[in-house]
Amino acid sequence: MTGRVVVAGASMGGLRAAEQLRAAGWTGTITVVGDEPHMPYNRPPLSKEVLAGKAPFESLAFTPKEAAADVEWRLGTKVVAARLDERAVDLDDGEAIRYDGLVVATGMRPRRLCCPGPLHGRHTVRTLADAQGLRHELTRPDARVVVVGAGFIGCEVAATAVGLGVREVTVVDPLPLPMVGPLGELLGRALLRRHEERGVRFALGAGVAGFEGEDRVTGVVLDDGTVLPADVVVESVGSIANAEWLQDNGLDLSDGVLTDDRLRIGGRPEAVAVGDIARFPNARYDGIPRRVEHWSIPTDTAKHAAKVLAAHLAGADDQLAPFAPLPTFWSDQHEFRLQSFGAPALGKDDVRVLDGDPEGDVLVGYHSGGQLVGVVALGGQAAAMGAARYRAQLLKSPALTV
Repeated sequence: MTGRVVVAGASMGGLRAAEQLRAAGWTGTITVVGDEPHMPYNRPPLSKEVLAGKAPFESLAFTPKEAAADVEWRLGTKVVAARLDERAVDLDDGEAIRYDGLVVATGMRPRRLCCPGPLHGRHTVRTLADAQGLRHELTRPDARVVVVGAGFIGCEVAATAVGLGVREVTVVDPLPLPMVGPLGELLGRALLRRHEERGVRFALGAGVAGFEGEDRVTGVVLDDGTVLPADVVVESVGSIANAEWLQDNGLDLSDGVLTDDRLRIGGRPEAVAVGDIARFPNARYDGIPRRVEHWSIPTDTAKHAAKVLAAHLAGADDQLAPFAPLPTFWSDQHEFRLQSFGAPALGKDDVRVLDGDPEGDVLVGYHSGGQLVGVVALGGQAAAMGAARYRAQLLKSPALTV
């Protein structure tokens, strides 16, 4: 088998795609192009162990499987354009690479606040360099930290900062409760109470209008005029897909890269997308294309997409069922863990306590049309294991109907 597959993106999704292409029988050249100088590494610890100074980079780096030892890595290089009709990608060093197959794995980047004020002192957490820079700031014992965004990353950073002994940590969010978007009110209230008991302050129902300071941030101005003193600001306000390089190819790039139910893009059997840039219909649920930014998704999408692409390159039908992953996520905050299986966001209108109590360890079920579509545990190890026991039930559930 000859030819070349180009994997655009050298994060976890790119690595898993390369490994799964080998597992699917592709023996031709695989070239992985990524803009970071590092080999792929595990990102979830960045907002926790790395920020807390408990994990060196060496502990985060993935070791490629032996079958993928011959993969060509082009690190510190960015894909800047694609010419899908010509089956070529252009790199920022001026080189053009032709391919027989393309894997889109360029992922996301942090969204930034568009507010007046200085930039110095404002951070995001997406890369190793981000975490290292923020870690340096949080080692100042007198630091006043404002975290903008009460989602997964925002809550994890706030918990880590308090654990480091930062004297003042405030989380700002326009929504009324932390993580209410993905989890709903019941667990949102439980999380708020747990964080406040451990010293995190919240300014909820408030947006950011700007930043005070000359060369460096000294305060965060809320939309009601309140000013929160701040030496360090962490912006955790969502993500933007790294999809600009795919423009002018007739693709739907309105939110990531739209794929079909086999992760092919633009009706092209030679091009697939993996990881959190892929907006795919999940046959397990309602078939509406969505992006999923969970740790399990790069591996799940890579396994399916690699089989589809390898079959096409071999001149065969992939004979696969439509893609139907069971999303999984966890989030460690303070000494407790959130553990989820399924799609809780699809069942936020029918939330039931399955075990325990929101005041302590609790297991919550999310339902759509009376059908269990997701479970989330909040608490210690026993609660997380309780959620895992529902995994088989969720896998066996019939597909939702629109």
